[in-house]
Amino acid sequence: MSVRRGTNLDRVGGFNDAVVLDAIRRSEQLSRVELAEATGLSGQAISNIARRLLDAGLVREAGRLRGAGLGKPRTLLELEPTGQYAVGVHLDPSVVTVALLDLTGEVVARRPVDQDADDPDVLIDGIAKTIEEVIAESGAVRDRVTGVGIAAPGPIDVERGVVVDPPNLSAWHLVPLRDELRERIGLPILLDKDVTAAASAEKWAGQGGSFLFFYLGTGVGAGLVIGDEIVRGSSSNVGEIGHVIVDPDGPVCYCGRRGCVGETSQPRYLVQQAVEADVLAQGIDIEDRPAVDAAFAQLCALAAGGPGVAREIIVALAGRIAKVVEDIANLLDLERVVFGGPHWEHLAPVLGEAVRDALDGRFLVGAVHPFEVAGTALGTDVGAIGAACLVLDQTFSPNPSLSLQSSSDVTGVTER
Repeated sequence: MSVRRGTNLDRVGGFNDAVVLDAIRRSEQLSRVELAEATGLSGQAISNIARRLLDAGLVREAGRLRGAGLGKPRTLLELEPTGQYAVGVHLDPSVVTVALLDLTGEVVARRPVDQDADDPDVLIDGIAKTIEEVIAESGAVRDRVTGVGIAAPGPIDVERGVVVDPPNLSAWHLVPLRDELRERIGLPILLDKDVTAAASAEKWAGQGGSFLFFYLGTGVGAGLVIGDEIVRGSSSNVGEIGHVIVDPDGPVCYCGRRGCVGETSQPRYLVQQAVEADVLAQGIDIEDRPAVDAAFAQLCALAAGGPGVAREIIVALAGRIAKVVEDIANLLDLERVVFGGPHWEHLAPVLGEAVRDALDGRFLVGAVHPFEVAGTALGTDVGAIGAACLVLDQTFSPNPSLSLQSSSDVTGVTER
């Protein structure tokens, strides 16, 4: 990923501070001379910025580097992990998770929210309580927690901070999640889509370039990074791929059409297929989410065990998913697809390789560059990590694409 260039005009000091911080984050340690070379800023500008960042506790000196010549050793600068913290909340019907990240993007504490997602008020209370518990558990200075990012299923209204009508959360109709949570915890809040947050987490972890994050949760979605930049669309609702038809003879979706990839990727659909094929025991209530989750885990374990009907069900799923990945990758000339989300861990032993096999020879510009299929290295918490990374973006990005809404800001003024 390329380092952003600064400008030597004094009036954009905040911009330049972000450029320097971002350069240090990408390289882990840099001297002032190396920072000047990387950012295009003058030596004096770098000295002034370094002093401000040191005084603010955002960077620290990390020893000296002696060059090949006989010149004075250069002092290295690195991020101070405890300089700032960010909270990430991942809202998914199957799991709600809170994670606290330090300034380097490392998870210092995490905890699931022990409340059902169906009742908005009860869940928001639970999220607020869990956030406070996670901060206390970590030992972080609360004043250094800069804000909370929420990764929620779409559609969302970013301007108003509202979760509109997610298809798998029937009670969540126009829920003002941002403002409700802000009132409870008094911290700045940012709301974004779950797939966008997950893609942001991968980007923060060093996975730049152009890629698709394929989210496998209660629903499916696509996060996009093009040329190192997160793609959000006109209303920040990019990635709604659930109604791409991959099996015209498949089950009827709630949208009224047959064979949508979202419906045919649902654990309950896969479990139902397994029950009908006598792979799983009869009598599983497909409307009982915990029962379906347990049966889905059993199905995936059977599939990973070797050839058989269970594996055939997951391989067929891989074929449907590969069709969507193929279309998006060819349309946008992507370099890779990264799979993740709450259900990826169970599917990973079979799905990744099966998608790779299904895509073999179907990527149109494969002769120009390869197309990689990978799983997230960030685990099941990728959504919560990504939500917190969106908050850290306010510190590191000269032009953050979303703004935190502060506890005292009810008129739309942004806080940095």
